[in-house]
Order: sequence, then C-alpha cells, then structure tokens
Amino acid sequence: MSKEILNLEPKEVWKYFYELTQIPRPSKKEGKVIEFMRKFGEDLGLETIVDEVGNVIIRKPATPGMENKKGVILQGHLDMVPQKNSDVAHDFEKDPIDAYVDGEWVTARGTTLGADNGIGVAAAMAVLASKDIQHGPLEALFTIDEETGMTGAFGLKPGILKGEILINMDSEDEGELYVGCAGGTNANLSFSYQEEKVPGDHVAYKVVLTGLKGGHSGVDIAMERGNANKLMNRILWNAAREYGLRVADVKGGDLRNAIPREAFAIVTIPSDKEEGFVRYVKEMENVLVNELGSVEPDLKLETERTETPATVMDEVSQAKILDAVYVSPHGVIRMSTDMEGLVETSNNVSVVKMADGTFEELCLLRSSVDTAKDDLKNVFSAIADLAGGKITFDGEYPGWKPNMNSEILKEMQEIYNHKFGKIPEIKAIHAGLECGLLGGVYPGLDMISFGPTIRYPHSPDEKVNIKTVQKFWDFLLETLKNIPEKK
Repeated sequence: MSKEILNLEPKEVWKYFYELTQIPRPSKKEGKVIEFMRKFGEDLGLETIVDEVGNVIIRKPATPGMENKKGVILQGHLDMVPQKNSDVAHDFEKDPIDAYVDGEWVTARGTTLGADNGIGVAAAMAVLASKDIQHGPLEALFTIDEETGMTGAFGLKPGILKGEILINMDSEDEGELYVGCAGGTNANLSFSYQEEKVPGDHVAYKVVLTGLKGGHSGVDIAMERGNANKLMNRILWNAAREYGLRVADVKGGDLRNAIPREAFAIVTIPSDKEEGFVRYVKEMENVLVNELGSVEPDLKLETERTETPATVMDEVSQAKILDAVYVSPHGVIRMSTDMEGLVETSNNVSVVKMADGTFEELCLLRSSVDTAKDDLKNVFSAIADLAGGKITFDGEYPGWKPNMNSEILKEMQEIYNHKFGKIPEIKAIHAGLECGLLGGVYPGLDMISFGPTIRYPHSPDEKVNIKTVQKFWDFLLETLKNIPEKK
C-alpha cells in the first residue's frame, strides 16, 4: 500500500480516505467499518449513534456564532463495491485496498478503489474532526449497504435526524450539482433444466471472455460498453445452432450494479464440429473487436480444451434459456426528453449463473419515471412467461424528483460561481442515490448531491481526480460557512 496519498492536498481528507482503504468494507460486510466509525465519533467526544441496521450518526454542535444556522446533514455510505480483475489475489473481507497515485489520479492495483463513497465519507470525517471549520449544527449520516440494496437508507427510522438540509456527497463529477436520481428494482429470472449425460461423441471446451471495462450500471450505461453476459450468450446461441453446442456451465458478472466485464462457459461440441467451432469463436473475437473496438479495445475471447463435464443442460431448456437471455434488453432503453443527455430508463443484465438444475438471470432496472420502470418490469415478465421461467422483483427504491426552487441549490450555485468563476451544471443522475429514500422518510429535507470527479466506479479501473478533491473540499467548506439561517 502506497502512503504517498497522505501527502496530497487536502491532507485532512486524504488522511481519512487512507484509513478507510485499510478497513475491509464490501457491501453487506461493513461490521469493521461501522465499529471504526463508532469509535471515531466517540473518541472525538461527539454524540454517536449506531442504529439497528448499522447506520452511524454523529452530531457536532455549531461553532460559536453559527448556532442560528439551519442544521446540515452530511451524508455518505460506508460500503464499497468489491470488484477485482480475475488475475488479482485479493480478499475484500480481509485485505486493505492497494491505492496509489497515478499522475493526476488516485487508483488501486487491480481492484475497485472505494472512492465511491470513501471520499465523501472522509470529507465528512474531516469536518467532524476539525477545530477551525465554521459550520452550524451538524450531523453526519453514514449509511450501510448502499451498493447492493440501500439497506441502510431503507432502515433509517423517522425522528433520528434533526437537520433541515441534507448534503449527499456521493456524486462523481466535480462542477455539477445533482438534484434528482433514478429509481430502480431488481428482476430475478429463473429457469429449470434437466441435467443430461454428455453425448458420447462430444469434446469439451472452456470459453473465456475477458478484458471488458465494465463500470457502473447507471452512470456508465450510456457509454455503450460491452456486456459480457450478453456477448457470451450471443456466442453460445449461434454455436448451438451451427455446431450442436451443449452448455454444461455458464457464469458471468457478480454484482447487480456493475456492468459485467467477464463471462465463462463450459460447453461440449460434436468431435466432427470441433475445428469449425474453434474457428468460429476466433472469428467472433474479431467481430466483437470490430463492433466494440473503440470502447472495448482490450476485449479477449479464448477457447481451450478442458475436462469433459459430468452433465450438460437438456436441449429443449437450453434453447429457451439462450433465447430468453438473447432477447433481454440491456443498456439504454430511453433517453429523457426533459433533461438533455440524461438516461431515463435502462437495464443491466448483471449476473447469469447455473447450478443444480436452475439457471438464473439477474438484472437491475432503472428509471426516473415510475411508469416506465413498471413497463420494463412487464417486458421481463413476458420474457419469463414465453420461456417457461419464473420471475420475482425485489429491492425497489424510489427516484428523487428535482426541486428547482431548493434553497440550498440556489445558495450553492452562487457560492460556486463566486469561488470558481462559473455556474455549476444542474443535473439528475441515472443511478440510485440514497436521497430518494431519505426524502421519503424525511419529506421536508432540502437535498443536494455533489462530489469530486470519479471515473469507472464499480470496476477495477476506478479512479478519483486529485485536483477535484481539493475543489470539492473547498466548495464544501464555503457552503457550510454560508448555510441559510433558521426562519
């Protein structure tokens, strides 16, 4: 682990970010970081609460002379997405993140960095620990499990928070203020199949698709990156028809909110079709590189002979399942007609896997329009019906409707313009910010979201721009100093 990030400015933010990189905190495994935050607040002598689901709330009184300011809630999430390259040995439940400075960026070696949302959490910690930053009554809300279900935000009870303004620090483009976000839901498709003996004249192959960029299934969905699950299924679908391919195993992706970067399959082929199949896969690599080369220059598709599996999927089920995955929409479904450049509705075919007679396809549906999200749910219900499968939906969360008359929005626009000489862009994000849920529990909150520039979150290419962390910090401090007074 490189400690050179401790020399970056602002030192107080990078100090706490470094400490966070040393604490394993994958989603749903936040016990160590919850205890770390509890101790952090108590050691400062501040009121510290850990609620029943694991959210940590730390309160700090106003600095002298600022008592009449509206109460502010600084909000971020403690968990991080645990993604790594397949050739990297890393246990996200035990190992620290190996972060380092790479030119103008901080990134990690072969894993996600955790700047999403570690930088926001570190900034809140720095404010709480400071003795010379001016601010009114302050609360910091550190939620759990934002990345895989927003369990912390769902579990937050009314009456705990006292502030009137919530500043979420989980956005990823400096110079932009976010005032809205998409809602989402999980779609879980499952299909039964029979396990059959491998035909006697078949040989076995492993098909490996790697090198895709992946990324955040909301923020990055409009970049038209390859989805490993969809591409692998395309290969298997064609090869089943042309070469008599039988599927023994297939798996790809491991997180709902990450575009899958890799997929793997074990298949069998009639021995007299072996040469043609190998040639076909090589040709498909060229086809995919040609189609996706500008966005996926490192795409790699390989085959290798492997040990014959015990069983394969029965042919009738295989045809229906490959059809179902093939017609499952992935990527942008519709762009917003209200806000230029904003994705309205999308889907990510996140995970495919099979075992013990059940094939699963897990998706994450997003939309800023609830009726459009419902329509997309109907699409997947129809796919399940046509292919003889089952479908359930869970983890649904609401969007955050923009309030263009927000008092904190107007204040932060003026502060940014005065400090940096331009008006910040006002945006909504095609991702699930916790503001939607928190606003449902505390309907009177005036909310806004901002942050430094982070690229490729939810992937091992994740990085945060160093200069924008300084601007983000300066902007935060100036905002806290100029919070409106209570009416």
